[in-house]
Amino acid sequence: MNFHYYLPVNLIFGEGTSEQAGEECKKYGKKVLIVTGENSTKKTGLLDRIIGQIKKAEISYVLYNKVPQNPLTTTAIEGALLAKQENCDVVLGLGGGSAMDTAKAIAFLAVNNGDISDYIYGQLSSNSALPIILVPTTCGTGSEGNGFAVLTNPETKDKKSLRCNAIIAKSSIVDPLLMTTMPKDILATVGFDAFCHCMEAYLSFSSQPITDSLALNGMKYIALALPRVYKDYGDIESWAALSLGSTYGGMAINTAGVTLLHGMEHPVSGLYNVTHGKGLAALAPVVLEESIKGSPEKFMTISKILGGKNEADCTESLRTFLDGIGLATTLAEQGVKEEDVEWMTDNCLKVSAAGIKNHPVLFDRDRIKELYKKALA
Repeated sequence: MNFHYYLPVNLIFGEGTSEQAGEECKKYGKKVLIVTGENSTKKTGLLDRIIGQIKKAEISYVLYNKVPQNPLTTTAIEGALLAKQENCDVVLGLGGGSAMDTAKAIAFLAVNNGDISDYIYGQLSSNSALPIILVPTTCGTGSEGNGFAVLTNPETKDKKSLRCNAIIAKSSIVDPLLMTTMPKDILATVGFDAFCHCMEAYLSFSSQPITDSLALNGMKYIALALPRVYKDYGDIESWAALSLGSTYGGMAINTAGVTLLHGMEHPVSGLYNVTHGKGLAALAPVVLEESIKGSPEKFMTISKILGGKNEADCTESLRTFLDGIGLATTLAEQGVKEEDVEWMTDNCLKVSAAGIKNHPVLFDRDRIKELYKKALA
């Protein structure tokens, strides 16, 4: 048994740990660029609390609060320019996966020249970035536990990851109490994204014993905790389990990667700015149903985690799980049209070659096209 696992991330986990954000930033710099969205962290009062902690740590800050739902390469470029102009020496990502991924990309571009798309596609490479501190407010992307930053190029609509060990956070502060301010619809979408990370890492041809352990435990935590907190926001123990499961998913895909499911979704949200978790929910039953033959034992395990009996009822168990969190949907309901299928198929092959290769069944262009069409209805 030969495998390699490397993930140098400092996880600070637990209720109230977000109060350490200022001191963690101080370890790495004197001026912080806070990267967040326009509204949510301000509405909840979290942004003001974090700013207060930074001031208490006797360091200064600059605010960049223009992060959209699906982060863009142009957003990262703009934020990096601000970081340079203001001489920021540490970047704090505060918010969901979009804020964290944007923070990572900003930290990278602040010290590297050239087109970010060239780094994304491997035409340029670097292992340098400003130090990054991450404070997630959603339990979905697991970005706090890996070296990925998913970005959409608004010109080409390509949605693809910048991948580099330099953008692994120096400290990731996971405070389950911060998750409880999410609306139910966001909770469902990010929670399912986290489950898919674990599931895909487990199914991936690049999986190995450590990622399997993370993925299996992550799936178990999420499958139990997500429906519970969806019904009862006061269940703090389940919030903690869900948050940990999400972080495990991010850590697992850092090494094992994702599969065709994420590969097919990225063109959807790249083209239409669809909420990522809803795109996954529309595609997952269709993709998994056609993939069981590639790894029946693993699909049996997934089914049992979701309350099923064996691989034969895995898809049914998944649909029941989605129904329970109000996430049953189709691509058509997300605004996708049949005439988009050709472009999405070609774009999937372009941006997601690794995910296609990792999948338990190798689907060619025609089969991917059929899956998109099936997911429309």
